[in-house]
Amino acid sequence: MTDAQLTETSEALNAEDLLEAIFERFPSVPACLTCSFQAEDMIVLSLLRQSLPRVPVLFLETGYHFTDTYRFRDQVARDWKLNLVNVGPHTTVPQQEAEFGILHQLDPAKCCQIRKVEPLMKSLELFDLWFTGLRREQSPTRRNLKKIEHHKLPSGKTLLKISLLADWSWAQVWEFTGKHQLPYLPQYDRGYLSIGCEPCTAIPVSGADARSGRWGGKKLECGIHTFSEKTGG
Repeated sequence: MTDAQLTETSEALNAEDLLEAIFERFPSVPACLTCSFQAEDMIVLSLLRQSLPRVPVLFLETGYHFTDTYRFRDQVARDWKLNLVNVGPHTTVPQQEAEFGILHQLDPAKCCQIRKVEPLMKSLELFDLWFTGLRREQSPTRRNLKKIEHHKLPSGKTLLKISLLADWSWAQVWEFTGKHQLPYLPQYDRGYLSIGCEPCTAIPVSGADARSGRWGGKKLECGIHTFSEKTGG
């Protein structure tokens, strides 16, 4: 199967079959998963580990995460023996706040750019397959998400971005989590639906999309999934 054929047929494949097709097409290609340890990421991680038990798990260490997130990350890393890679910026939180003030309040886009986007774009240079837990249902900005997309990094390097759960509903995510007894972040039990940095995460109002509780409604994306350039492949 060629790259074009795989991309074309990917939308009709379920997560497990798509993963199998990808590894048949790219048996020895460097792959990684960007993982915030939300429910979707845990599902993709559980599937990936069946074929790639030591897949690099890239966690964006912003310095602003919930204490519960750090505890959960460390527990899963121990229990699942993960190849965890904590990806962080060059500046610490105190250094950034001393230079720019409280950016997540003053300029959340710049904060995300410094603490998330730039470090990740550099880290992705090592890989050719980039797995994510993104879903179309999560927000309007992800409505046109494809299961396989070609993305160009700022350096010019192109890699395949793969979202196995693009067409899943939240009900499917939660059903899979329960059926397979996957651990999940404790914030879900408190009503959170999309969990990022603590200062920029709130419980969404009833009926709103999952990411409406992020950044006080000022934006829906940190920039990771809009900063890299989507190409035609």
